[in-house]
Order: sequence, then C-alpha cells, then structure tokens
Amino acid sequence: MMRRKLTVLGATGSIGVSTLDVVARHADRYEVVALTGNTRVDVLFDQCLQHRPRYAVVGQEKDMAGLAGRLRSAGLDTEVLAGPQALERVAALPEVDTVMAAIVGAAGLQPTLAAVRQGKRVLLANKEVLVMAGALFMAEVRTHGAVLLPIDSEHNAVFQSLPPDYAGDPVRAGVSHILLTASGGPFRSSSLERLKTVTPDEACTHPNWAMGRKISVDSATMMNKGLEVIEAHWLFNVSPDQIEVVIHPQSVIHSLVQYVDGSVVAELGNPDMRTPIAHALAWPERIAAGVAPLNLPAIAQLSFEQPDFDRFPCLALAYRALRAGGNAATILNAANEVAVAAFLDGRLPFLAIAKVIAATLDAVPIAQIPDLSAVLADDTRARSVAEDFLVRWPA
Repeated sequence: MMRRKLTVLGATGSIGVSTLDVVARHADRYEVVALTGNTRVDVLFDQCLQHRPRYAVVGQEKDMAGLAGRLRSAGLDTEVLAGPQALERVAALPEVDTVMAAIVGAAGLQPTLAAVRQGKRVLLANKEVLVMAGALFMAEVRTHGAVLLPIDSEHNAVFQSLPPDYAGDPVRAGVSHILLTASGGPFRSSSLERLKTVTPDEACTHPNWAMGRKISVDSATMMNKGLEVIEAHWLFNVSPDQIEVVIHPQSVIHSLVQYVDGSVVAELGNPDMRTPIAHALAWPERIAAGVAPLNLPAIAQLSFEQPDFDRFPCLALAYRALRAGGNAATILNAANEVAVAAFLDGRLPFLAIAKVIAATLDAVPIAQIPDLSAVLADDTRARSVAEDFLVRWPA
C-alpha cells in the first residue's frame, strides 16, 4: 500500500491534534509532509519530533530561527517557513495528495484554495472558507477536480447519510431536508438576564466537545451552527429552507437527512472529532479512530428541541445572510470574528456580539462577489466597520 502524503494546515489546533492522533495510529497508511502552526511553536516542535515532516510553517518570521535551531539540535532536517505564502506553498506541494484544512477563520481561505487548485483531496474543517466564498470555492473544486470531504461532525454525518452518488442533486436523490443537530452549547437553557454576565471562560466551557476558544464562543452564541447552515448550502446544494437546526443536547446524533418518502437517515457516534477525521482520511474505506464505541443503553435517552432564536440571534443572522446572498455571508463572518475577538479580550459583552454583527450587516452594502479579490476586499471592509462599532460601543 502506498502511503498518502499529508499536509496539516492548523496542526497545533484541536482538529490538527486529533488528525495527528489518528495518523499516528496508522503510520503504515500516512506520511506527514508538512505541519503548520501559528504561535504555538512549542506544540509544533513536539509534533515535528513525532512525525518528522519535511516542512514546518509558523505564523511569524521571528519564530523561524528558534524552531529551526531546536529541530536541528534534535537531529531533524525539517525546513522551517513562515507566513501566508508559506502556507499556500505547503498546501500545494506536488508530493502531497491530501490536505487537512484546519486553520480557523478567514486566514484559512487562500491556503485551502491553493490545495484545491492543485486538485488535491481536501479535508475541510474550515467552515469559513465556504461562508466567505462558497460559490467561488465550489467552482474551483469542480474546475480542478479536487476531492472535497467535510470534517465538521455535522456535515460529515450528512455526507455519510446521503447516497454515494448524490452529486449535489437533492431532487434526483429524493432529499427533502437536511437536519443539522446542535448541542445548544453551555447556555442552552440560560435566561437572557443570565447571558448579560457571561464571561469568556464560561463561554469556552462546552458541555460535550473540546474545541478552541473562538469556536467555543461561536458554539455558545450558536453562530457556529449558523455558519454550518451556510456551509451545508454550498456542500450539498440545498436551499436555506431545506436546512433545519435541531437542538440535541446529547451530541450523539451528529446530523440527519430526511427523504421525500418519509425516511430519515442519521449518523450516530460519541462526540469525538477523530471519527469524522478518520472517515475522511480513509474514505471510501474505514479505519479505527481510537474512539470508544457508542453505548446506547448507557445513554438511555436522546432528546430534541427547537432552537430559540431570541436567545441565539446569531443563528437568525446567519440565515439572513444566506438568504441575502452575494457578500452578505462574508460580512457576517468578518464581523463575527471581530466581535468574538473583542469579547475574548474583555472589550465586548456576550450579548453584544450579535448586535455588532447585525449592525455591520446593516452598514455594509450587499453586492455580488465576482472574484477572490472582491471577497478579500469585502472582508477587510466589514472588519473595519465592525471595529468602528466596537470603538463606539458603551463600556
């Protein structure tokens, strides 16, 4: 068996760490060619010691020399690179056939596109890529013959629940609706009064999943689910009205597909990202992920609720942006990244996250996005507008 050659974009984040855990269990199947981190240089160093990649990429040039010296002292000849262009380079390496795209936020767009344009197998964990530039990104996937496999547990579950020959045609496949499940996060039952005093540490404490701080806040506001609604639209070619969100606190059913004949197909498993990662790494085969088997009698009960759009206005804003089309989702994502960063820095109250996003959507004109430069320009403009609202926000 020839080993798949892998670049992991965002190796030091939670998805990257889980990916390397699965890879380490199947060293006969995978060879790590490149690992990228941003500022977690010590974590990247330890990963390099274990996986011995040819390339390691850090976020800033000031970290290059130190990491390179440590790697040389450890007997590794790993080449250390830095910056956005280095990310694109390792994503497009000719010897790499598989790229895990796990950089959080807008920073992941261009390196993921670089991998797509080389026709690689792209394991997509960065939902913002499709939120910012869904039409353009999917057109590039088709043009270059890339294989796109979703890593978000919800979209991976939908992928597994669709017919193998789905080909983005819900009518021919008899698909009625896609149901994305959501845990509801740490504040599923909290009152609006309680949400006024939420701290960053509280928002980052998820009841079921281990995630980075930005994604944890998105889960707490349910913006994460809103972004997933937009992502599902582009991945599976379904309309906004065909995508429903269902609160499922146990996080055992990861998503469902409802068919016109009344059938509903679901994917179940313990809440562990190694399951969808292993599925995509080996697809269409199956490999062990290191995840404990699901014990339904121990779980005993699976419950479901409708989402509360008053408690979670970010979810409603995501549907609004998807229906508006054009650059609306780009504006939404940019404003959300600015607002979440401000909340984590203690500069913005939790409930004001949605208010900053809504104000930015109102302020930036909705327009078509003809090319990538327009996406990046709209992203920059929306960030500037959102930052202006932060400056004027009452303390």
